[in-house]
Formats: sequence, structure tokens, C-alpha cells
Amino acid sequence: MTISVLVVDDSGFFRKRLTEILTGSGQIRVVGAATNGREGVELAEKLRPDVITMDYEMPVMDGISAVREIMKKRPTPVLMFSSLTYEGARVTLDALEAGAVDFLPKNFEEIARDSSQLQKILIDRILDVARSRPDNRSASAPAVVPAEPASTPRSSLRDRAPAGQSERPVREARRVPEKTDSPAEPASQRRPARRGPAKRYAVVGIGTSTGGPVALQRVLTALPASFPAPIVLVQHMPASFTPAFAERLNKLCRIDVRQAEDGDVLRPGLALLAPGGKQMMIENRGGQARVRILPGDERLNYKPCVDVTFGSLARSFPGKTLGVILTGMGSDGKEGCRMMKQSGSDIWSQDEKSSVIYGMPMAVAKAGLTDEVLALDEVGPRLVEGVA
Repeated sequence: MTISVLVVDDSGFFRKRLTEILTGSGQIRVVGAATNGREGVELAEKLRPDVITMDYEMPVMDGISAVREIMKKRPTPVLMFSSLTYEGARVTLDALEAGAVDFLPKNFEEIARDSSQLQKILIDRILDVARSRPDNRSASAPAVVPAEPASTPRSSLRDRAPAGQSERPVREARRVPEKTDSPAEPASQRRPARRGPAKRYAVVGIGTSTGGPVALQRVLTALPASFPAPIVLVQHMPASFTPAFAERLNKLCRIDVRQAEDGDVLRPGLALLAPGGKQMMIENRGGQARVRILPGDERLNYKPCVDVTFGSLARSFPGKTLGVILTGMGSDGKEGCRMMKQSGSDIWSQDEKSSVIYGMPMAVAKAGLTDEVLALDEVGPRLVEGVA
């Protein structure tokens, strides 16, 4: 089946170059091009493409505003093109929260060594994005706790009721109407969650990829400042993006969140995000768990890699780790979860219906490694309930 694509970018050169690459595949048809966000919104309704590529800085209407409009009127998978800078990361994270599926660097030289590799990366990403569920990034999403003004002590933010309760403010502007006609997920795809006594885990590991920034935000904002276990986070993301992402999460959450550094000590109420472009391992020596940050191994597709971090958790805390796999392309995390299960630890995975891309959690579930299959909005409350 041919995938139809709408290209939205104010650069005539970029529109032409991207169109040439995509149409050369034989699998993709560019059905239209827009020079600004407003045109993009209008053409999205008129042409009904399978995928939209979107620049973020454009005249008349910027890309983030355009994504929000598209998600309100006709949710469509959107692939953002962004710069790999700190500011570009902040803007891209806003676009993902608005409803975009994924992103790529706008400078093609940053993502490929040659034209054949570039064509493969772009085409594969478009095809993957076309399979996504755009409504799952913001439909019925619980509002997050907004960052406080500088005058508000951070401690007061953490003393509020957990996310999901009545004291939480609501960001209605970032919602997409919930679809009510979706068929219920077959019982065979869900495993009943155990509701026994809370267990004491030495550490909770969470791995994710496409759709992960919003998914992690929704999970972590549900946790109280007193969450009793350390958390390590692995999100497939470039090196220039992870500092901004950690900063964003730290402003929104009651727990502390920051990018991990070599030598960091794990402690309850602290979530450490693996830095992009590198690998994060956890070592347990003398009863104290510390982070080791290693250069990214070129033999591995992912930097950071969930398998690497989860494997180190299995070795350091056999039988005492909770692994959680959220939305994402591919199967990264499956082997790490296998090592955890072999050591006696527990694994949870996100269900298909609430996943943007049901790749990573599907790989874990199909391998028979999952103890509980949970909808995204169940994960945070289940962590509060199930971790002692």
C-alpha cells in the first residue's frame, strides 16, 4: 500500500529535496506541500494524508500550533523536523506533547552518511509513523502539573495531591477529544494485573522510544515526592535533547528528575535519565548503587539502549527490580527484560490500545516476559500502589 504524505515547510529547497527522496522509494506518494502552518492545517483536512512532515519555525502559523489544530480537527501522524540544539529540543518536546509522533534532524547530514542511507532512514521513519496511533499521544491525557512560577517554592509543588486528583489543574487546550467508538482490546492481549501487597523493589527501570516523552510525563507526574524506590529512565533520544527533557520532567514532577551523570548514587524519589548518545549501566557495590556512563557503542543501534541498562539492573539487583516497557518502535528492552525475569524480577508492559507504537511492549509481551499489561494511564497509579 502506498503511503500519502503532506510536506509542510517554508523552505522551497527542503520541500523539493524531501519530496524527491520520498517519491523515489515507490512506497510513498507526496500528495501536497504547504509553505506555512495555516496552509498545512487546511491541506490536512482537504487531502487527508496518511502522514504529515512538519517544520516548527514558519510564518503565519508555527509548526506546534499547526500540530495542535490538526490533532483537534483530524488526528494524523506527524513527523517533526527540528534542529539538534537545546532550543530545538525544547520546541520539539512541545510538538510531541501537542501530538506529533516523532522527530528527525532537519539537517540531513546529521542523520546519514550518504544519500542511500538517508533515503532508507527517511522512508523507514515515514512508514513507522504511518502505523502509529496519533490519538494516543493526547486523547484523554491526564493534565500534568504545570511548572510553577519562580516565586513558588518547589517543595509546595510536591506537597500537592498526586496527579489525577482534584487539586490538579487541567490543560484543556492540549487535549484531543477522546474517541469513544474504538473497539475494546481483546482479552487475549491483556493479562490481569495482580493486586497483591506492594513489593519492595531496589530500583524501577522504565524503557521507551517513540511516544515515550509524553508517556513518561504522564507516568512520572502521577508519582508522589515520597516514592520509595529509585527510578532509571531510558528514552531513545539524541544527546542534545536529553538535558532539556530531564529539565522539563523535573519542573512537572514531584519526584526529582535529572540527566544521569557518571557516579550518581541511586536514591528513592530520584529518577535518572540516560544521556543521549551514551550508555547507562547500574553497578551495585557494597550495597550502594551507582551509575556508570559509558561511550555509545557503535555496534548498538540505540544510544542509550534499554537492553544495556536493564541487563545491568538484572546483574546488580537479581530478583529485586521492576522493569517497565512503554510505547516504542522495535524490540529494544526484550533481552534486558529476559535477563530480569531469569533473575526473578518483575516486568510490566504498556498495552496496545494506549501505545503510540506497539513495538517494544509487544516484543516483551509476545516473548512471555510480561507479568502485567497496563494501559498508560494505569502505570503511574499502579507504581504508587505496587511499590513499597
